[in-house]
Amino acid sequence: MNHLSGFEDTIAAIATPPGIGAIGVIRLSGPDAIAIAGKIFKGRDLAGQPSHTVHFGHIIDPNEGELIDEVVATLFKGPKSYTGEDVVEISGHGAPYILRKILEAATSAGARLARAGEYTQRAFLNGKLDLAQAEAVADLIAADSKAQQQAALQQLRGGFSGELAQLRDQLIHFAALIELELDFSDEDVEFADRTQFKSLISKLKSQISNLLNSFQLGNVIKNGVAVAIIGKPNVGKSTLLNALLNEERAIVSDIAGTTRDTIEETLNIKGVLFRLIDTAGIREHTLDQIESIGIERSKQNAEKAALILHLTDITDPDTTPIDWLKPFADKTITVRNKTDRNQISDVKRQTSDIRGRESAIAISAKNNIGIDALKDLMYEKAIGDTIKTENTIVTNARHYEALAKMMESLQAIETGMEQNLTGDLLSIDIRRALHYLGAITGQVEVDRDILGTIFGKFCIGK
Repeated sequence: MNHLSGFEDTIAAIATPPGIGAIGVIRLSGPDAIAIAGKIFKGRDLAGQPSHTVHFGHIIDPNEGELIDEVVATLFKGPKSYTGEDVVEISGHGAPYILRKILEAATSAGARLARAGEYTQRAFLNGKLDLAQAEAVADLIAADSKAQQQAALQQLRGGFSGELAQLRDQLIHFAALIELELDFSDEDVEFADRTQFKSLISKLKSQISNLLNSFQLGNVIKNGVAVAIIGKPNVGKSTLLNALLNEERAIVSDIAGTTRDTIEETLNIKGVLFRLIDTAGIREHTLDQIESIGIERSKQNAEKAALILHLTDITDPDTTPIDWLKPFADKTITVRNKTDRNQISDVKRQTSDIRGRESAIAISAKNNIGIDALKDLMYEKAIGDTIKTENTIVTNARHYEALAKMMESLQAIETGMEQNLTGDLLSIDIRRALHYLGAITGQVEVDRDILGTIFGKFCIGK
């Protein structure tokens, strides 16, 4: 692995979010981090202090000599730091003006402004994290649900990388034996037991298949479950949205067709985000052009959604179904609304098997009856018991693509063995499989443009 370590410059950035806060942090990292901090920090001589210590002092403008702030400076001497370099974190008062002045003082003393994700990029290039773990840092920062946090932590702790390392070690073992055969090709010897190798390839395919299959769940965890609320005009879609969110988000009116455009909101159910889309009422035949556009968008949202709440009015004598919803029965929950008007007091889930067919539940959105039961049903229908934090879940599209390419290579190896291909031809596909596996963790040379894209998604200061 050709990591570019040994950076010659020192970077600085504000590591805390924008806005006013009690504390703000400026982070310096690089070979001259301690020396640069020493030029603007007045207190103990930082260069003579041990690593992982905290020191009180003042920040002085190196050009004007004026006092900027009272701070504490924390030292992390490389390689025992996040980036693997010397790091100084200056914690001052959280006023944006003060933090900018401290940052300006650091750059005047010789530091360079850090690019987005440059601290984590240096950690990767200095061998402190592999690439999959580095990407998990960004996912953890962006997490806004428990499921996202748990999946990112599992990857950051090396769970995903550890599983890939085991796959890689097993494949490398047989790759080495086949390469050894090539060195003794004139003697017609076989070091790699083809039966064991075939068994290994079958096992690897099964493991990779499980990882690939986890991506659908990983995508749900990372991006949330898209839920389209579909129904005829005036069945209470906006009222249901408000009840689920427990706030007045959508306009509620007895006038049919009030909702003309889609309204999107997020709801956290048991640590998983559900993205609720309140759509225009469905009237199969309408002369209103704006309403027709809204209805067409409703159809598009239903098609794209992972879950559909088909809201009906139990007091409505017209029970004509919405024909175009029939193909989506497996992802549909029929929600029978307005039970308060029909004097239904016993609200029960009316399904035993929610996976293979349409589910149903009776509620009163207006009176908040059955809403918690509906949330439980939504979670069970979309997620079930598939989330287990100890399992590896693929949430990254780049990882998914690399695993898919590796699966193709494993299939080619298996086919080659069935056709009794020689070791030199098999080794080509083995190397290809190892390449795609290593590309996930950065154990092979990764294109600079790919690295730039990955770390460019980070915030400044991380």
